[in-house]
Formats: sequence, structure tokens, C-alpha cells
Amino acid sequence: MDTRLPIDARASGLMTLLCLIWGLQQVALKGYGDDISPLLQIGLRSGIAALLVALVMRWQRIGFSREPWRPGLLAAALFASEYLLVGQALRYTTASHTVVFLYTAPIFAALGLHLRLPAERLSRLQWVGVAMAFGGVALAFLGPDAAPGSGAASLAGDAMALAGGACWGATTVTIRLSRLSTAPPAATLLWQLLGAFVVLVPAAWLLGESSIRPGVQTWLALGFQALIVSFASFLAWFWLLRHYLASRLGIFSFMTPVFGVVFGALLLHEPLSARFVAGAVLMFAGILVVSLHRVLAGLGARVLRA
Repeated sequence: MDTRLPIDARASGLMTLLCLIWGLQQVALKGYGDDISPLLQIGLRSGIAALLVALVMRWQRIGFSREPWRPGLLAAALFASEYLLVGQALRYTTASHTVVFLYTAPIFAALGLHLRLPAERLSRLQWVGVAMAFGGVALAFLGPDAAPGSGAASLAGDAMALAGGACWGATTVTIRLSRLSTAPPAATLLWQLLGAFVVLVPAAWLLGESSIRPGVQTWLALGFQALIVSFASFLAWFWLLRHYLASRLGIFSFMTPVFGVVFGALLLHEPLSARFVAGAVLMFAGILVVSLHRVLAGLGARVLRA
């Protein structure tokens, strides 16, 4: 019997705070990019957070099982690829664009699960949502005023953020289809953090993005990314998953790109074209249709009976 709770005021407040933090992370990565590159920030934060997660696991006597090492390595590689793409995207496009295109991940995950699990076959309503989401991507991405500056570099940044979303979706599919789905969440997180640290720190050096401008702002930025984003927020997320219904929690995650766009505009003064905003709205409407198709189908049935 599932003893997890429906969403209450405590869960709602904590999820709103987590979405705010996750929406702010891309803006902070770009905002402090002159002091320490986004790629190096992500690599170092992952290493610090991995150490802290390992200490928590030792304290709670959670074993880091080596049994699912193949899917663990695949999840680590996909996670590292996602953030390698994000780190590079932030060099060429805005944080607002990066967070919006990154959050196409649920669509890629739904398509991957549709191909691999009979129980996850997409309904006709969900296919409508998929079409809406990709229509929104096309509107935001391909329009003449879609990218800031309308240059090839910013379009390349948007494309890398979109590819990062695909990697995130593939990570979800990997975890769902493997023994990682029954492993302790902290162990799965540790695989991903170690992968990002091992790949991204050398990548930053190879790409000439390893310089650090020492200063209070630099260390505060790195501390926020490591302690708040990669450690505390994910532990809080796993605590919520243990105590509350995951399907209800997932709905809140759609606030994250909204916060990202707002923070990008307010803190970094990033421009937002009407075409991009319209495309983002259409895209997330499609994702909501895919995620909430049962609720929407039930509402439609009730309306027809009324």
C-alpha cells in the first residue's frame, strides 16, 4: 500500500522554493561566468556535492551498490553530457533560452518510454501534447526574432540547450528501465554527480575555460551551486519523493523555467521576444497535456456527460 501523502502546504511551499532555486541556477551560472566559467562551476559543484552526498550516505548507512554499474555509468555519462551542453549553451545564448529549452526533457522522456515500455504508450491526447510542445520549440527556435541578436552563435546555444534536454530525458529513461529505479535515490544521484565531476572539470581545461578570478563573489557563486543547488535542493527533492505522491510533485516543476525566464530578465536584463514567449507558452502547454493527460481526459468525459 502506498503511504505517500497528497500535496499539503508544507510540500507546496518547499516545492516552490526548490523551483525558485532551480530556475535561478542557470542565471547564476551565466551571471558569474566572467569570474568562473559555467562549465567549471558545474564540474566543481558536482565534485563538492558528490563528497557531501557520500558523507550523508555513510551517516545513514546507505551502501553505494556496485551491482547496477552499467546503467549507473550510462546515467553518469548522460548527466555529464547534459551539463556539458548546458555549460556551452550559456556561453552563446541567454539563461532564459537555456532553461526553457532544457525543460523539454519530459517530452523526450515520454517518447523514450513510449518506445520501450508498453505501459507507457502515448495516448492520442498525449500525441497532441507532443505536437504542441514541438510546435512551440519551432516557434521559439526557428523564428527570425527567436534568438537574441539573431546570430548563428545564439542559435547554436539554443540547439545545445535543446540537446541538453534530450540528454536529461534519456537519463530519466535509463533510470526508469534499469535497476537504478529501485536503488537508493542518493546512490543514483552520486553516480550522476561523480560523472559530471570526472567529465566536466577536464573538459573545462581542454576548452580553455578553467581560469578562476578569485574573489568573494566567485566563492559565493560556487558555494551556492554546490551547497544549495547540487546538494541541499536534491536531498530535499528526494525527501519529498519519499513522503509525497511523485505525480503531484512533478506538476510544480513547471514553475522552474518560469522562474528562470523572470530571473534572466530581472537580473541579467535579457531580452524576450514576443515569438520566444509565445513559443515557450505553447511548448509548456504541450508538456502539461502530456503529463496531465489522465486528468484532462477525465475532465473532458465529465463535461460530455454533463
